[in-house]
Amino acid sequence: MRDQLDLVPDAILAGRAADGDTAAFEALARRYGPHMRACARRLTGSYADADDVVQEALVQAWKQLESLREPAAVKGWLLRLAGSRSIDYLRRRRNHTSLSALEESGAGLEPAATAPGPESSAVASSGTEALKAALSRLPEEQRRCWVLKEFNGQSYEQIAQTLNISPASVRGRLARARITLVREMEGWQ
Repeated sequence: MRDQLDLVPDAILAGRAADGDTAAFEALARRYGPHMRACARRLTGSYADADDVVQEALVQAWKQLESLREPAAVKGWLLRLAGSRSIDYLRRRRNHTSLSALEESGAGLEPAATAPGPESSAVASSGTEALKAALSRLPEEQRRCWVLKEFNGQSYEQIAQTLNISPASVRGRLARARITLVREMEGWQ
């Protein structure tokens, strides 16, 4: 039955899941869980944290499936939930640096023969930290658009669908985010 459900369109799966069909919901989670995890990973910076965020988002999705107005748009809805839960997570952990995030990113784990020198490592690390700090200061709606565009590689139309806004709003938010980031990162050019 699992293989058969993997072929069923999103709208039907979402409708069945909203009616309490756990197998249909599991099929949606299998289908879009990796996308949700990638989005959460880019926002949280950690695979472990992303897994926690996705689990929370899926629990929320299960509880709120009846509120999904357009079952065919379940992918965007699930990605919005993952993004929202990621932002919530970042707010809770704003001033806490996760050692596991550093380990998973591979920071400091290069072999000695290929590792950059201390000066270039420090510059790269401080540049990355400066970008993270600049991103954290962006308004949430601008940060979401920027992450979906730059990290997820989504088009304006895909971002608009994911965030349930118009493509013109996406363009405006991205333009404002880029202006702010350029201004914040001027010292790193």
